[in-house]
Amino acid sequence: MDASDFAAVLRSEGYAAPIARSLPPGMAAPEHTHEFHAKVLVTAGDFTLTRNGIAMRYRPGDMFTVPLGSPHAELAGPAGAEYLAGRRYPTG
Repeated sequence: MDASDFAAVLRSEGYAAPIARSLPPGMAAPEHTHEFHAKVLVTAGDFTLTRNGIAMRYRPGDMFTVPLGSPHAELAGPAGAEYLAGRRYPTG
């Protein structure tokens, strides 16, 4: 998947426009939650997401979703991670 395909997916699912983000090599974010649904497309490097004790590694072209309130931890690979992130806040 490329950036334009990802942006189209975000629009179709009610997410805000993607934001370019990056993590330096080896940066770790301990378990946390977000007040929004997140959809991510890895564009360079690699990104490991751990949920429920299961670590999944994502590489360029891979997309994943983190539901609102879902506890997770993040880890950038040895070359760091670059990604596009879309957010969808709850309504009501």
